[in-house]
Amino acid sequence: MGDVAATIRIMPVSVDTDLKALKDKLVAALPEGAQFGTSKEDPIAFGLKAIMMVVLVGDLEGGTEQVEEALAAVEGVESVTVTEVGRPV
Repeated sequence: MGDVAATIRIMPVSVDTDLKALKDKLVAALPEGAQFGTSKEDPIAFGLKAIMMVVLVGDLEGGTEQVEEALAAVEGVESVTVTEVGRPV
């Protein structure tokens, strides 16, 4: 199958969440077979920012499901949503 690039929106539990520390925890939580690509902060509303993370997913059974579950289990994460899946550039 090969690698695919999944863009994932991670919403923190509050405006006060340290996004840099949260991003570090998210990268560390990625399952074997998934690789961190890039990330950026995306302003949502009223000071709340989401982390938009691109993860390269190899031949994982279930596609992005293992990655979503691993990221959702990180302390400080409110929700995880895959917004786009495509081939890496």
